[in-house]
Amino acid sequence: MLKFPRILQLLSIQAQTAFILAVIGMTAISAHAQEQQPPQPLSPNSLLDTMAERAKTLASQAFQQPGRDLPTVLANMSYDQYRRINFRPEAALWRGESPFEVQFFYPGFLYREPVTIRTVTLDGANTPLPFDPALFNYHGDPVEIPPDSISRLGFAGLRVHYPLNNPNYKDEFLVFQGASYFRLVGPGQVYGLSARGLAVNTAESSGEEFPTFREFWLVKPTADASRLWIIALLDSPSLTGAYSFEVLPGAPTSVTVEARLFPRRDIPKLGIAPLTSMFFYGENRTRFIDDFRPEVHDSDGLLMQTGAGEWIWRPLTNSPELRVTSLQDKNPLGFGLLQRDRNFDNYQDTEAKYELRPSLWIEPEGEWGDGRLELVEIPTDAETNDNVVSYWIPAAQVKAGSEWRFRYRMTTFDDRLPQHDKAHVVRTRIGWATLPGHSNPPPRSKRQFVVDFAGGALASVPAALQLTPDLQINNGSAEDIHVTRLPDGHTWRVSFKLNPQSDAPVDMRLFLALREQRLSEVWNYVWSPTAVR
Repeated sequence: MLKFPRILQLLSIQAQTAFILAVIGMTAISAHAQEQQPPQPLSPNSLLDTMAERAKTLASQAFQQPGRDLPTVLANMSYDQYRRINFRPEAALWRGESPFEVQFFYPGFLYREPVTIRTVTLDGANTPLPFDPALFNYHGDPVEIPPDSISRLGFAGLRVHYPLNNPNYKDEFLVFQGASYFRLVGPGQVYGLSARGLAVNTAESSGEEFPTFREFWLVKPTADASRLWIIALLDSPSLTGAYSFEVLPGAPTSVTVEARLFPRRDIPKLGIAPLTSMFFYGENRTRFIDDFRPEVHDSDGLLMQTGAGEWIWRPLTNSPELRVTSLQDKNPLGFGLLQRDRNFDNYQDTEAKYELRPSLWIEPEGEWGDGRLELVEIPTDAETNDNVVSYWIPAAQVKAGSEWRFRYRMTTFDDRLPQHDKAHVVRTRIGWATLPGHSNPPPRSKRQFVVDFAGGALASVPAALQLTPDLQINNGSAEDIHVTRLPDGHTWRVSFKLNPQSDAPVDMRLFLALREQRLSEVWNYVWSPTAVR
C-alpha cells in the first residue's frame, strides 16, 4: 500500500488526485528499475487502496465545502429546462470500444456540486474528463454559459449503459447523481427506489447529513467485458470514504460494494447500505385518498433474514407521524426494500409502471456483528417524495480517527428471492372491527386485520389440515383468530381483531405453522391506535 499522507496534506483536492495517479506510475517504474522486472499491472483492489489512502488523509483535515458558484443561468434552471438537456449518445465514453458506455449529466437545477470524473486503465494510464457543453443536445432555449466559467464546472453525475434487454441496444441501467445516491435496474425493470453510499444521523434531532461522492474513477473495461469497476471518493463534514463498485449487469443485476470509512468526528448514527424509497398508499391504507389508482408506491415492504435464518416481512405504511422502528440482530444474512406486488391491476398506472419497479437485496459479506436494521417512515401527501429509508446501524460506537470496512452485494429482483423458501405475505388489509348496522359499535381503534400468505409449502397443504397461527402482540389483545384457505386453493388467510390496551403503538408478529413446522415468514406490523382518530 502506498504511504504519502503528509505530502497530500499540502495539496489541494484536485492536485491530490494528479499526485496519487502520478505516484502509481512512478511506483511501477521504480520497481522495474530496482528488480529488473516488468511493472505489476494495477487492479481494482489496488485502486481502492489508493483511494482509501487519500480518504484517510482527507479525514485528518478540516472539511472543505465543494464550490457551488454556478453561473446564474445554471443555478436558476427549472426542472423543465434541465430535463430538456441531454447527453449526445454518439459522444458516450467507450462507445464502440466496449459493451459498456457511460454518459454524463449537466450541472444545474438541484445538482450544483461538481463531480470530478477520470478514466483509469489497469496499465496505469489515467485521463481526466472535463465538462464540455458541446457534449450535450439542447432541446429548449440555448444555455449561454459565460466562457470563463466553463473550466470551473464539472459534470453532475453519470449513467451507465449496457445491452441488458436486447443485444442490439444498450439500456441505461445504473445512475449516480446527487449526494451519494445511485439507482440500478435488472432486465424488464424501471427505476424506482434508490441506494446510497451512506446515511449519517438519519431521523436524528440534530438533522441528517448527506455525504457526497466527490469523485469517480471509471476503470476502462475490455472489448468483451461483462462487468465494470467504479472507484469513488466520499466526503462530508463527519467522515470520508473510499468505495469500490463491481457492477455486473444481467438477470439479476448486482453490484458488489466495498466501503472503507474514516470518521472525522464521533457519529451518533451511522447507516450502512441505505435504501431510500416511496410509499404513498397500498392495500393497507386506512384513510380515503381521492385517486383512481388502487395503490401508489415504489416499495411495499421491508424484508430481513436474520443471522439465525428467520425471515421477517414488515409492510410499509404512510403513518400520520414520523415513525422510526428497528429490528435488533447479530450478523444479518440480508435485508432489503421490496416491490412485492407485481400485478398491474393493483396500480392501474400506465405511465409510472409501479409493477415494474425493482426490489433490492443487501447481502453482507463477512460478519457485521451486533446492531439493528432501522426503518424510517416519513408522512407524505404526494408520490413525489421519497419517504422511506432503511439501513443497518452497527452497535459499536463510531469514533473519530477510527477505520470501518464494510462489504456487501446488492442485487435487483422482482418479488421473490431464490433462497427464500418460506410462504410469504401477499397482502395486508385493515378495517374497523365492527359489524354493519351495529347499534353499539366498538371504538375505531379496534381493528380487523386480514393477512394472506402464499407460496412455499402452503401450496401443497390440504384444506382439511389445521394450520396454527402464532400471533404475538405487545400492547393489547387479539380475538376471533381464524385461518382459512381461500378459493384459489393456494392462499391462506389469517384474520383477527385487535384490541389495543393504550394509545401506544402495537407491535405484532405472526406466522403460520403446521404442528411444530414453521411454514411462513414472520409478518411484523406496527399499528398506531391514534392513526384513525
